[in-house]
Amino acid sequence: MTLDDWEPVKGYDFEGTFDATKFFESFLTTGFQATDLGRAIQILKEMKENNVKIFFGFTSNMASCGVRDIITYLCKHKLIDIIVTTIGGVEEDIIKTLKPFVLGSYETPGKFLRDRGINRTGNIFIPNDRYLYFERFMNPFLERIYQDYQIKQSRIITTREFCYEIGKETNNEESFMYWAYKNDIPVFCPAPTDGSIGDMICFFKYRHKDFKMDLTDDIVDLTNMALNAEKTGIISIGGSVPKHHIANANLFRDGADYAIYLTTAAEYEGSNAGANIEEAISWGKVKDTAKRVKVVGDASITFPLLIAGALKLDVDLEKEEKTMR
Repeated sequence: MTLDDWEPVKGYDFEGTFDATKFFESFLTTGFQATDLGRAIQILKEMKENNVKIFFGFTSNMASCGVRDIITYLCKHKLIDIIVTTIGGVEEDIIKTLKPFVLGSYETPGKFLRDRGINRTGNIFIPNDRYLYFERFMNPFLERIYQDYQIKQSRIITTREFCYEIGKETNNEESFMYWAYKNDIPVFCPAPTDGSIGDMICFFKYRHKDFKMDLTDDIVDLTNMALNAEKTGIISIGGSVPKHHIANANLFRDGADYAIYLTTAAEYEGSNAGANIEEAISWGKVKDTAKRVKVVGDASITFPLLIAGALKLDVDLEKEEKTMR
Protein backbone atom coordinates (compact mmCIF):
# COMPACT_ATOMS: atom_id res chain seq x y z
CA MET A 1 0.00 0.00 0.00
CA THR A 2 1.25 3.48 -0.85
CA LEU A 3 -1.34 5.49 1.16
CA ASP A 4 -1.18 8.23 -1.47
CA ASP A 5 -4.65 9.52 -0.57
CA TRP A 6 -3.85 9.85 3.15
CA GLU A 7 -3.13 13.16 4.91
CA PRO A 8 0.56 14.07 4.56
CA VAL A 9 2.53 15.03 7.66
CA LYS A 10 3.25 18.75 7.55
CA GLY A 11 4.05 21.39 10.17
CA TYR A 12 3.48 25.12 10.23
CA ASP A 13 5.37 27.21 7.67
CA PHE A 14 6.94 30.17 9.48
CA GLU A 15 7.88 31.94 6.23
CA GLY A 16 5.96 35.18 5.85
CA THR A 17 3.51 36.83 8.24
CA PHE A 18 2.45 34.75 11.22
CA ASP A 19 -1.16 33.53 10.96
CA ALA A 20 -2.54 32.30 14.29
CA THR A 21 -5.48 30.47 12.69
CA LYS A 22 -3.25 28.50 10.33
CA PHE A 23 -0.76 27.89 13.15
CA PHE A 24 -3.38 26.10 15.26
CA GLU A 25 -4.79 24.29 12.22
CA SER A 26 -1.29 22.99 11.45
CA PHE A 27 -1.33 20.96 14.68
CA LEU A 28 -3.70 18.50 12.97
CA THR A 29 -1.08 17.48 10.39
CA THR A 30 2.04 17.80 12.58
CA GLY A 31 1.75 14.32 14.08
CA PHE A 32 2.35 12.94 17.58
CA GLN A 33 0.54 14.82 20.38
CA ALA A 34 0.24 17.99 18.28
CA THR A 35 -2.33 16.16 16.15
CA ASP A 36 -4.31 15.13 19.23
CA LEU A 37 -4.17 18.70 20.52
CA GLY A 38 -5.42 19.90 17.13
CA ARG A 39 -8.32 17.47 17.41
CA ALA A 40 -9.05 18.75 20.93
CA ILE A 41 -9.25 22.29 19.54
CA GLN A 42 -11.71 21.14 16.87
CA ILE A 43 -13.84 19.28 19.42
CA LEU A 44 -14.00 22.22 21.85
CA LYS A 45 -14.98 24.55 19.01
CA GLU A 46 -17.81 22.18 18.10
CA MET A 47 -18.90 21.99 21.72
CA LYS A 48 -19.28 25.78 21.87
CA GLU A 49 -20.96 26.02 18.45
CA ASN A 50 -23.53 23.39 19.48
CA ASN A 51 -24.21 24.95 22.90
CA VAL A 52 -23.07 21.81 24.70
CA LYS A 53 -23.17 21.88 28.51
CA ILE A 54 -19.48 21.72 29.48
CA PHE A 55 -18.43 19.88 32.64
CA PHE A 56 -14.93 21.08 33.54
CA GLY A 57 -12.80 19.11 36.00
CA PHE A 58 -9.30 19.90 37.22
CA THR A 59 -6.94 19.15 40.07
CA SER A 60 -5.39 21.65 42.48
CA ASN A 61 -2.07 21.95 40.63
CA MET A 62 -3.90 23.89 37.94
CA ALA A 63 -4.74 26.53 40.55
CA SER A 64 -1.14 26.41 41.82
CA CYS A 65 0.25 27.43 38.44
CA GLY A 66 -0.75 30.15 35.99
CA VAL A 67 -3.52 28.02 34.49
CA ARG A 68 -5.59 29.46 37.34
CA ASP A 69 -5.75 32.75 35.43
CA ILE A 70 -7.09 30.97 32.34
CA ILE A 71 -9.78 29.32 34.46
CA THR A 72 -10.68 32.80 35.73
CA TYR A 73 -11.07 33.95 32.11
CA LEU A 74 -13.36 31.00 31.34
CA CYS A 75 -15.57 31.71 34.35
CA LYS A 76 -15.66 35.46 33.72
CA HIS A 77 -16.84 34.97 30.13
CA LYS A 78 -19.18 32.03 30.93
CA LEU A 79 -17.31 29.65 28.63
CA ILE A 80 -17.85 26.66 30.93
CA ASP A 81 -21.02 25.55 32.69
CA ILE A 82 -20.09 23.32 35.64
CA ILE A 83 -16.86 22.92 37.63
CA VAL A 84 -15.73 19.96 39.69
CA THR A 85 -12.41 20.40 41.48
CA THR A 86 -10.47 19.40 44.57
CA ILE A 87 -10.47 21.51 47.72
CA GLY A 88 -6.87 22.46 46.92
CA GLY A 89 -8.14 24.09 43.73
CA VAL A 90 -10.56 26.18 45.77
CA GLU A 91 -8.16 27.21 48.53
CA GLU A 92 -5.21 28.02 46.27
CA ASP A 93 -7.39 30.29 44.15
CA ILE A 94 -8.41 32.15 47.31
CA ILE A 95 -4.88 32.26 48.77
CA LYS A 96 -3.60 33.90 45.58
CA THR A 97 -6.03 36.78 46.12
CA LEU A 98 -4.31 37.38 49.48
CA LYS A 99 -0.67 36.90 48.46
CA PRO A 100 0.93 35.37 45.33
CA PHE A 101 2.84 32.13 44.86
CA VAL A 102 6.36 32.57 43.42
CA LEU A 103 8.56 30.78 40.92
CA GLY A 104 11.27 28.60 42.40
CA SER A 105 13.09 25.47 41.28
CA TYR A 106 12.43 21.74 41.04
CA GLU A 107 15.91 21.03 42.36
CA THR A 108 15.92 22.96 45.66
CA PRO A 109 16.53 20.49 48.54
CA GLY A 110 13.44 19.78 50.61
CA LYS A 111 15.23 20.29 53.95
CA PHE A 112 16.50 23.69 52.84
CA LEU A 113 12.94 24.80 52.08
CA ARG A 114 11.42 23.17 55.16
CA ASP A 115 13.89 24.94 57.46
CA ARG A 116 12.83 28.26 55.96
CA GLY A 117 9.07 27.69 56.03
CA ILE A 118 8.68 27.32 52.28
CA ASN A 119 6.51 24.65 50.63
CA ARG A 120 7.11 23.48 47.06
CA THR A 121 4.70 22.38 44.33
CA GLY A 122 6.85 21.50 41.33
CA ASN A 123 8.90 24.62 40.67
CA ILE A 124 6.44 26.87 42.51
CA PHE A 125 7.24 28.04 46.07
CA ILE A 126 4.50 28.72 48.64
CA PRO A 127 5.79 30.26 51.89
CA ASN A 128 3.98 29.34 55.10
CA ASP A 129 2.78 32.91 55.61
CA ARG A 130 0.30 32.40 52.75
CA TYR A 131 -1.57 29.97 54.98
CA LEU A 132 -1.55 32.45 57.86
CA TYR A 133 -3.32 34.97 55.62
CA PHE A 134 -5.67 32.22 54.50
CA GLU A 135 -6.45 31.22 58.08
CA ARG A 136 -7.39 34.81 58.88
CA PHE A 137 -9.75 34.70 55.92
CA MET A 138 -11.22 31.28 56.69
CA ASN A 139 -11.92 31.44 60.43
CA PRO A 140 -14.56 34.20 60.25
CA PHE A 141 -15.88 32.69 57.01
CA LEU A 142 -16.47 29.29 58.63
CA GLU A 143 -18.16 30.98 61.58
CA ARG A 144 -20.43 32.95 59.24
CA ILE A 145 -21.60 29.98 57.17
CA TYR A 146 -22.11 27.92 60.32
CA GLN A 147 -24.33 30.63 61.79
CA ASP A 148 -26.15 31.33 58.50
CA TYR A 149 -26.88 27.73 57.58
CA GLN A 150 -26.92 25.49 60.64
CA ILE A 151 -28.09 27.97 63.29
CA LYS A 152 -30.40 30.34 61.38
CA GLN A 153 -31.66 27.97 58.67
CA SER A 154 -31.29 24.69 60.59
CA ARG A 155 -29.76 22.91 57.61
CA ILE A 156 -26.39 21.58 56.50
CA ILE A 157 -24.42 23.43 53.85
CA THR A 158 -23.48 21.57 50.65
CA THR A 159 -20.08 21.86 48.97
CA ARG A 160 -21.75 23.69 46.09
CA GLU A 161 -23.14 26.27 48.54
CA PHE A 162 -19.79 26.37 50.37
CA CYS A 163 -18.02 27.20 47.09
CA TYR A 164 -20.67 29.80 46.20
CA GLU A 165 -20.22 31.49 49.57
CA ILE A 166 -16.42 31.46 49.43
CA GLY A 167 -16.50 33.02 45.95
CA LYS A 168 -18.83 35.70 47.27
CA GLU A 169 -16.63 36.28 50.32
CA THR A 170 -13.40 36.74 48.36
CA ASN A 171 -14.89 39.53 46.19
CA ASN A 172 -11.79 39.62 43.98
CA GLU A 173 -11.91 39.69 40.18
CA GLU A 174 -8.64 37.74 39.88
CA SER A 175 -10.39 34.72 41.41
CA PHE A 176 -12.20 32.07 39.37
CA MET A 177 -14.24 31.27 42.48
CA TYR A 178 -15.45 34.87 42.49
CA TRP A 179 -16.51 34.72 38.83
CA ALA A 180 -18.16 31.34 39.34
CA TYR A 181 -20.21 32.94 42.13
CA LYS A 182 -20.89 36.07 40.07
CA ASN A 183 -22.01 34.14 36.97
CA ASP A 184 -23.81 31.36 38.84
CA ILE A 185 -21.46 28.62 37.62
CA PRO A 186 -21.84 25.73 40.09
CA VAL A 187 -18.61 24.51 41.67
CA PHE A 188 -18.62 21.06 43.26
CA CYS A 189 -15.90 19.76 45.57
CA PRO A 190 -16.47 16.07 46.37
CA ALA A 191 -13.48 15.83 48.75
CA PRO A 192 -13.82 19.01 50.84
CA THR A 193 -11.55 17.93 53.71
CA ASP A 194 -8.52 16.91 51.62
CA GLY A 195 -6.46 20.07 52.03
CA SER A 196 -5.82 23.13 54.15
CA ILE A 197 -9.54 23.85 54.38
CA GLY A 198 -9.96 20.36 55.81
CA ASP A 199 -7.36 21.19 58.48
CA MET A 200 -9.25 24.35 59.38
CA ILE A 201 -12.56 22.48 59.50
CA CYS A 202 -10.91 19.99 61.87
CA PHE A 203 -10.02 22.74 64.36
CA PHE A 204 -13.32 24.56 63.77
CA LYS A 205 -15.15 21.42 64.93
CA TYR A 206 -13.40 21.66 68.29
CA ARG A 207 -15.50 24.81 68.78
CA HIS A 208 -18.61 23.61 66.96
CA LYS A 209 -18.80 19.83 67.14
CA ASP A 210 -22.08 19.79 65.22
CA PHE A 211 -20.66 21.50 62.10
CA LYS A 212 -21.29 19.37 59.02
CA MET A 213 -21.16 19.51 55.25
CA ASP A 214 -23.61 17.62 53.00
CA LEU A 215 -22.21 15.81 49.95
CA THR A 216 -25.38 13.88 49.12
CA ASP A 217 -27.35 16.86 47.77
CA ASP A 218 -24.36 17.68 45.57
CA ILE A 219 -24.38 14.32 43.82
CA VAL A 220 -28.11 14.69 43.13
CA ASP A 221 -27.57 18.19 41.69
CA LEU A 222 -24.62 17.15 39.52
CA THR A 223 -26.42 14.07 38.20
CA ASN A 224 -29.55 16.09 37.39
CA MET A 225 -27.45 18.63 35.49
CA ALA A 226 -26.16 15.83 33.29
CA LEU A 227 -29.61 14.25 32.90
CA ASN A 228 -31.32 17.52 31.99
CA ALA A 229 -28.75 18.62 29.40
CA GLU A 230 -29.48 18.10 25.71
CA LYS A 231 -25.79 17.38 25.08
CA THR A 232 -22.83 17.23 27.47
CA GLY A 233 -19.11 17.58 27.07
CA ILE A 234 -16.26 16.76 29.44
CA ILE A 235 -13.00 18.67 29.73
CA SER A 236 -10.81 16.93 32.28
CA ILE A 237 -7.34 18.06 33.33
CA GLY A 238 -5.50 15.34 35.23
CA GLY A 239 -7.42 12.70 37.14
CA SER A 240 -8.51 12.24 40.73
CA VAL A 241 -12.01 12.80 42.08
CA PRO A 242 -13.04 15.56 39.61
CA LYS A 243 -12.50 13.38 36.53
CA HIS A 244 -14.38 10.41 37.94
CA HIS A 245 -17.18 12.50 39.49
CA ILE A 246 -17.97 14.15 36.16
CA ALA A 247 -17.76 10.91 34.20
CA ASN A 248 -19.98 9.13 36.70
CA ALA A 249 -22.67 11.83 36.51
CA ASN A 250 -22.76 11.33 32.74
CA LEU A 251 -23.25 7.59 33.18
CA PHE A 252 -26.91 8.22 34.04
CA ARG A 253 -27.56 9.81 30.64
CA ASP A 254 -25.83 6.95 28.78
CA GLY A 255 -22.60 8.90 28.47
CA ALA A 256 -21.22 12.28 27.47
CA ASP A 257 -21.40 13.40 23.84
CA TYR A 258 -17.91 14.95 23.83
CA ALA A 259 -14.77 14.33 25.87
CA ILE A 260 -11.33 15.95 26.06
CA TYR A 261 -8.76 14.54 28.48
CA LEU A 262 -5.49 16.38 29.19
CA THR A 263 -3.02 14.34 31.22
CA THR A 264 0.53 13.04 31.56
CA ALA A 265 -0.65 9.73 33.08
CA ALA A 266 -0.62 6.41 31.24
CA GLU A 267 -3.39 3.82 31.39
CA TYR A 268 -1.16 0.82 32.03
CA GLU A 269 -1.47 0.72 35.83
CA GLY A 270 -5.27 1.04 35.82
CA SER A 271 -5.38 4.47 37.45
CA ASN A 272 -8.22 6.93 37.09
CA ALA A 273 -5.78 9.63 35.95
CA GLY A 274 -4.36 7.53 33.14
CA ALA A 275 -7.56 5.86 31.98
CA ASN A 276 -8.26 6.63 28.34
CA ILE A 277 -11.67 7.48 26.92
CA GLU A 278 -12.22 3.98 25.56
CA GLU A 279 -12.23 2.80 29.18
CA ALA A 280 -14.91 5.39 30.02
CA ILE A 281 -16.95 4.13 27.06
CA SER A 282 -16.79 0.60 28.49
CA TRP A 283 -18.48 1.92 31.66
CA GLY A 284 -21.09 3.91 29.75
CA LYS A 285 -19.69 7.25 30.94
CA VAL A 286 -18.88 8.48 27.43
CA LYS A 287 -20.94 7.54 24.36
CA ASP A 288 -19.28 5.31 21.78
CA THR A 289 -20.33 7.93 19.20
CA ALA A 290 -18.73 10.78 21.16
CA LYS A 291 -16.22 13.17 19.63
CA ARG A 292 -13.26 12.44 21.88
CA VAL A 293 -9.51 12.76 22.34
CA LYS A 294 -6.88 12.26 25.02
CA VAL A 295 -3.93 14.65 24.84
CA VAL A 296 -0.82 13.49 26.68
CA GLY A 297 1.34 16.35 27.91
CA ASP A 298 1.84 18.95 30.63
CA ALA A 299 -1.49 20.79 30.93
CA SER A 300 0.31 24.04 31.79
CA ILE A 301 1.31 23.92 28.09
CA THR A 302 -1.56 22.07 26.40
CA PHE A 303 -4.48 23.79 28.13
CA PRO A 304 -3.48 27.39 27.25
CA LEU A 305 -3.00 26.28 23.63
CA LEU A 306 -6.39 24.55 23.66
CA ILE A 307 -8.17 27.67 24.93
CA ALA A 308 -6.25 29.99 22.60
CA GLY A 309 -6.98 27.84 19.55
CA ALA A 310 -10.59 26.92 20.30
CA LEU A 311 -12.03 29.93 22.11
CA LYS A 312 -9.88 33.06 22.39
CA LEU A 313 -8.93 33.23 18.71
CA ASP A 314 -12.58 33.03 17.61
CA VAL A 315 -13.61 35.68 20.16
CA ASP A 316 -10.92 38.07 18.90
CA LEU A 317 -11.81 37.42 15.24
CA GLU A 318 -15.49 38.16 15.98
CA LYS A 319 -14.51 41.44 17.66
CA GLU A 320 -12.34 42.36 14.66
CA GLU A 321 -15.18 41.62 12.21
CA LYS A 322 -17.62 43.77 14.21
CA THR A 323 -15.11 46.65 14.27
CA MET A 324 -14.69 46.49 10.47
CA ARG A 325 -18.45 46.64 9.78
